[in-house]
Amino acid sequence: MRLRNYLSCILILFLSLAAFAQSNERDMEKEKLIWEKLESIAPRSVETFKAATSALDSGDYKKAASLYDEVFKTAPDFDPVMRRLGLSLVEIGRRQEGIALLEAAVKKNRSPENLISLAQHLAFVGEEKSGSTQDIERALTLAQDAAIASTGNDPTYWVMVAQLSLELDREPDLRIATRMLVTQYPEMMATHYFSAVLAATDGNWIKAEEEIKRAQSLGLPDEVAEQMLASGIHTKATVWLYAYYSLYLVAAWAVGLVVLFVLGKVFSKATLQWIETADPNAQVGGNDLPIRKYYRWLINFAGVYYYISIPVVVFLVLATAASITYGFFMAGRIPIKLLLIMVIGAVVTVYKMIRSLFIKIKSEDPGRGLREDEAPDLWALVREVAQTVSTRAVDEIRITPGTDMAVYERGSFKERMQDRAHRILILGVGTLNGFNQNAFRAVLAHEYGHFRHRDTAGGDVAIRVNNDMMKFALALIESGQAVWWNIAFQFVRVYHFLFRRVSHGATRLQEVLADRVAARKFSPQAFEEGLSHIIRRQVEFEDITYWEITNANKTRRSVHNLYELKASEEQMIEEKIREAINRPTSEDDTHPSPVERFRLARRVTCSNEPVPAGMVWDLFTNRAAITDEMSSLVNEAVRSVSGA
Repeated sequence: MRLRNYLSCILILFLSLAAFAQSNERDMEKEKLIWEKLESIAPRSVETFKAATSALDSGDYKKAASLYDEVFKTAPDFDPVMRRLGLSLVEIGRRQEGIALLEAAVKKNRSPENLISLAQHLAFVGEEKSGSTQDIERALTLAQDAAIASTGNDPTYWVMVAQLSLELDREPDLRIATRMLVTQYPEMMATHYFSAVLAATDGNWIKAEEEIKRAQSLGLPDEVAEQMLASGIHTKATVWLYAYYSLYLVAAWAVGLVVLFVLGKVFSKATLQWIETADPNAQVGGNDLPIRKYYRWLINFAGVYYYISIPVVVFLVLATAASITYGFFMAGRIPIKLLLIMVIGAVVTVYKMIRSLFIKIKSEDPGRGLREDEAPDLWALVREVAQTVSTRAVDEIRITPGTDMAVYERGSFKERMQDRAHRILILGVGTLNGFNQNAFRAVLAHEYGHFRHRDTAGGDVAIRVNNDMMKFALALIESGQAVWWNIAFQFVRVYHFLFRRVSHGATRLQEVLADRVAARKFSPQAFEEGLSHIIRRQVEFEDITYWEITNANKTRRSVHNLYELKASEEQMIEEKIREAINRPTSEDDTHPSPVERFRLARRVTCSNEPVPAGMVWDLFTNRAAITDEMSSLVNEAVRSVSGA
C-alpha cells in the first residue's frame, strides 16, 4: 500500500501553524535568552517583542505582525524577529513577504526553529492545500536538518519529517522519523499514528489496528481513526488475528499429539519396570494397582482427544483447500479440473469424517451357544475354575470353528460396572485336539483373571474410538480419498498409531496380571503348557484349513472334517511354532510375546499341585457331532466366498 494513501488523514492533524509553533508552551529559558540578546541590540524593543509574541500565541496574527514589524525596524538582523514576523505575515495572507523573511532568517541562522518554520510554510499553503512537490521536497530537507540540530525536548521536528516523508512517499525517511519518535516520544499520539501507517505498509495489520486504537486513545480524532480502520485495516487485522488463533490452536493440538505419544512411552516404560520389580506373588488386583488407574485415565483422555481433534482436522482440510484455491486466484491461473478434484475431495472427506461418528456397528456374538447337555463336564470344570479364581462363572459358552479362546461381557455400562453383565466364554473348537484339562484350566484361569480384575467391565471409550477410526478409514478408502496428500487420512493413520501405542501398553499389563492368576492357581507349568498348546493349534489349524480349502476348491468337493486332519509338513510347523513363541514383544502387540509371558509366569509360586486329568474332548458328550457341525460352517463360508 502506498504511504501517501494515508495523507488525507494526517493533514487533518498537522496543517495549522499552531500544530507546530504553538502546540507546546514556549520554553521560557529560550525566551529569556532571546530577550537578553534583543536587549543588547535594541533594548527599547524588548517589551514590544514580548507583546507581539503574546499576540502570536493567542492567534492575533495581525497585531503580532504590526508589533513584530516595529521591532524588525530597530533590529533588522535579529533572526527570531525575522522568523516570527514571517510567520505572522503568512497567517494574515501576505505569504510572499512572510516566506522571504523566513528564508532570510534561515540564511542568517540555520537554527532548528528557523528551519522548521520555513519547512512548514513551504510545505503547507493553507489548511486544505499543500505546497508544490519541489517545495515539499525542500521542506523535508529543512525539517530533517532541524530535527538533527534540535537539542530540546520538542517532538515537532520529527513529526514534521514523518509527515513530509509520508506526503512524498519516502518510506526510508518515514521509518527513520518514526523510529526517533518511538525512541524519544513513545506516548505521543503522532508516534502511534505513524507506527500504524508503517505497520499497514508492511502488511502487519494486527499491529496497525493496535497502533491506530492507541493513537485514538491519545487524541487522534475518532473520525480519522474510523476512516483508517475502515480502509481495510480492521478487516485484514481480524482475518489475520483469527488466522493466528487458528495456528495457535493447531499448534496446541499438535503438541497434544506429541504429549500423548510421550505419555504412551513413559507409561510403557513404567509398566515394564513395575512388571520386573514388583513381587509376582503379591495379591495385587487389577483395580487397586495405581498404574492401571493411570492407564485408564490416559486411555480415556486419548479417546476424548480423538473427538476433540475432529473439528481441528475438519478445519485443516477446509483451510488447506481454501488456501490452495486462493493461491490459484492470486497466481492468475486456475486449473479447473484440479481445483474441482481438490474441493470435492475436501467436502467428501469432511462428510465422511462426520458421518463415521453416527454409523452404528451392529455387534454379533461369534459362533453359537453350547448347551450344558452337550458338555456337562465342561460346564462343571468352567464353574470349578471360577470358584478357584474367586470370581463369578461365565453365563454362556459359545463355540466357534477357529482357535479362539477369550471372554467378554454383554450388557449396559451400569450392569458391567456393578458386575451384573452377562459373561461369555468363546471357545474355538480348533484348540481342543490334544488339549490337556490341567493346561485348559490354567488358560481358563487366565481368562477368569480378566473378569476378576474387571478388564472386561470398561473400555467403552477405547472400543468406540477404535470403531470410529476404522469406520472413517474404510469410508476414505471406499471414496478414493485414502491418499498421501489427504490431511484427514494422514491424521487417522497417525492417531490410530498413537492410540494403539497407548491402549496396547495397558492391555499388555492386563495380560501379565491375568497370567499371574493362572500361574498362582494352577501352576506356571500348566499355564505354559496351555498357552503353548494354543499357539501350536493356531499354527497347525491355519495350515490344515489352508490346504484343505485349497484342495476342496480345486476338486470342487466339500471340505472334510478339519478337526480330524493333520498338518502337512511337521518340520515347517515346528519352525513356525518356535518363531511364534520366541518372537520379541513389540509396542504394537496387545500381548507380551509368549516367551516373555513364560519367563514372568515362572516367577510365580503355586501351592496347588495339579492332579492328573484327561483331555478336554473327554468333557463333551458327542465330539463327532461338534466337529462335523463346525466343519460344515467352514464349508458354507467357503462356498459363499467362492460362489459355488
